[in-house]
Amino acid sequence: MDGLPALSPARDEMANGRGGLRTHWQDLLGTLVGLGPEAMAERGAMLDRLFAEEGVTTLLPGATATAWRCDPVPLPIPAAEFAALEAGLAQRAAVIEAMLADLYGPQDLLARGVLPPALVFPNPNFLRPCHGMPQQQHLQLYAADLIRGPDGQWRVLADRTNAPHGMAYALENRRALSRIVPEIFRARHLRRMRPFFDIWQSDLQRLAPGGDGNPNLVLLSPGPRNAFWFEHVVLARELSCTLVEGGDLTARDGAVFLKTLGGLRRVDVVLRRQDGRGLDPLELDAGDALAQGVSGLLDAAREGSLVIANAPGSDMAEAPGLAAFLPAVAAHFGADPLSLPSVPTLWLGQPGALEAVVRDPAQWLLRPALDGVAPPVPLTDLTSAAREALLARAAASPFSHAASLALPPSVAPCVGPDGFEPRPIVLRLFLVRRGDGWAALQGGLARALAPADALAGRLPRQALAKDVWVATEDTGEIQGPAALAIPALPIRRPTGELPSRAADNFFWFGRYLERLEGAARLLRSVIARLERASLSPRELASLQKLAACLRVHYLVDEEGERAVGTPAFPRALLALLRPEGTLPQLTGQVGRAMELLRDRLTGEMYTASNHALRELQGALRGVPTGRSENPRALAQLSEVLGGVLVFAAMVSGLAAENMVQGGGRLFLDLGRRLERARAITAELAVLLVEPMAATQPARLEPGLRLALELRDSVITYRNRYVTALQPAPVLDLVLAEEGNPRGLAFQLLAMRDAFASLGGDGESGMPIAIGAVLAEARAMAGEVAAATRQAEAAIALPPRLSAMHESLGELSDIIARRWFALLPEAQSVGAELAAMKGAA
Repeated sequence: MDGLPALSPARDEMANGRGGLRTHWQDLLGTLVGLGPEAMAERGAMLDRLFAEEGVTTLLPGATATAWRCDPVPLPIPAAEFAALEAGLAQRAAVIEAMLADLYGPQDLLARGVLPPALVFPNPNFLRPCHGMPQQQHLQLYAADLIRGPDGQWRVLADRTNAPHGMAYALENRRALSRIVPEIFRARHLRRMRPFFDIWQSDLQRLAPGGDGNPNLVLLSPGPRNAFWFEHVVLARELSCTLVEGGDLTARDGAVFLKTLGGLRRVDVVLRRQDGRGLDPLELDAGDALAQGVSGLLDAAREGSLVIANAPGSDMAEAPGLAAFLPAVAAHFGADPLSLPSVPTLWLGQPGALEAVVRDPAQWLLRPALDGVAPPVPLTDLTSAAREALLARAAASPFSHAASLALPPSVAPCVGPDGFEPRPIVLRLFLVRRGDGWAALQGGLARALAPADALAGRLPRQALAKDVWVATEDTGEIQGPAALAIPALPIRRPTGELPSRAADNFFWFGRYLERLEGAARLLRSVIARLERASLSPRELASLQKLAACLRVHYLVDEEGERAVGTPAFPRALLALLRPEGTLPQLTGQVGRAMELLRDRLTGEMYTASNHALRELQGALRGVPTGRSENPRALAQLSEVLGGVLVFAAMVSGLAAENMVQGGGRLFLDLGRRLERARAITAELAVLLVEPMAATQPARLEPGLRLALELRDSVITYRNRYVTALQPAPVLDLVLAEEGNPRGLAFQLLAMRDAFASLGGDGESGMPIAIGAVLAEARAMAGEVAAATRQAEAAIALPPRLSAMHESLGELSDIIARRWFALLPEAQSVGAELAAMKGAA
């Protein structure tokens, strides 16, 4: 293998090797040194906290929350050098595009022996159903991982043609760095990253079938459990795409549609962020187990009614073994020699390649020939036995292995525990189509490697990142997209444009939030009585009724309810704080709903809610729950539960001030109203159970008093009725008062208005169902008011309240069927058979 660069010590990005600094580092380093090592270490810790608080990590229960980290020291690249990198990558992208077009078309590269079939047909990312599919272009987005060798030459370590990650993190790095270390940005003019996304959005619109109008763009994500969900949310916002999962789309009659509250909406362009193999389960493998495909997606693309970017099957170009043949591919298409070459690579299926590796294994990294995300194995790091075993496996299957030269990457200064320290750098740059050419993100994502980090492979979320700077020049061209000629857009204010999945998530966000708030109110009422020195018989009766309410809401079991008045009862309450307890589970469900809705919440609402929820979860974990008695534990729990009420009020206020009335806010409120209505009926059915009330009416008083307390209506009642406590006015206020925001009638009327604003609600039967529940609530309050003996009339209500509770539960099923699953009205089999017999 002649012409390989000699291996020598790594190049320093900052020092010029002659005792001085490179020109583009001088001002920056002066500022950093002026801040001092202690201040820089503190800024690094502040960056870590900022990323954690603003949700770059995940809130999903069960997911590994690995914090994204950014070094306070950026990586500057001279403008002229960056321009050369951009031109070299654009050339590579054009060659790879031509290669993909040939492999999924005439396959001249295989017929003429330019590429070996062993690097194409066995590749799991070579999708045979995509062969011959009409495609304007295979690559719309391209990225490459680069390293600078000891000779100063940048080389491509890996081509990224699937769904390259890192752009959102590059944006986040720049934004966070400008907030935490503003000193380094003063008097420095850097190229902005935003124009890249404008160009990208413009090209996506250009791809749409028809080429005009206002196309519907969607970003297809594997979902919130994917490691790069945060990036998918950011990209959807930057590109004005609708963030969807496979279940949000359906293919019908050769086209793909988005399921929305208003029905099906045609999709024009799918920007995919998942592997091509999982796109269409009808024609392809399952792919990622967490990613749901869309049956019929490829057929729609084949029919020309839909464009997928990057095209399915473009993943195959990431195969490391192909890098050995890319110069020959460029020559085949008449392109100039690659100005930005790959790291010297051997495919071990070539004659003499395996022998070259065996002859000097310390020079090589061994890689799977077809897997571009698997980390390479440095042969020099292995023991002799392990190295020999690996080389024996490679010799047994040479077609499956590739080797790349173990070039030491250049190093750049990073903030370490003892000041600045040099660390190896891998640079990822991004390009997007711009008409017939390519435009680069004016910056990028650099990774500062620790000794245990892999040189190539999948983008690791735990690596230390660096912001990449490109200085502006007065003569520099201002980047931006060409203006698209589109007709004037009609004014639209439809609630029905909200995707059904998002509406479902908002609905359950509201329900979980209300459950959390209701549990906090109920537990605070219980703890307030337990903290008293001694309980009167009336207070003990109230506590027993509260314990029954706790059981109705699954906060304690039957044994816990019977433990009232014993030391076991406080312990049962503190058990709610254990990891498997109700309170951590509810906060986790609220956090999950927030994460699922991240693309639908404003940055202010998400950040504030995320921060408050993390503090709340930490406070809950801080309450002692051990078996030994702790006299302060219940008081501490009560304080934390007060924080729950503040959190719920904050989310409601942010929703009222930051969300448009309708759509997501409508279903968030609908979920809260339904859950609150069910809580009212469930609790009241327990509070009014009083077998002896007919002969001793005064015993009904604890339940009535609690009905007002739990509905936060004590002050209103006192203002109206002074001190007298009677069943009729209490039940009127809790059940029938339309102006009481904690009462049942208010919840039902709010739900009725919400369904009216959705339109087409007559098909769901919701107005009739809600009207029936409202009429029953008014009837119960009226019957008690008209009764001669109100207590007797009141204690007869629990069975009707329980039936009302069940009816409200059925409303949830109707909502899910009509607006989330988009299914027709449910009918019983018997009714359908009867209708068929009648027709016969």
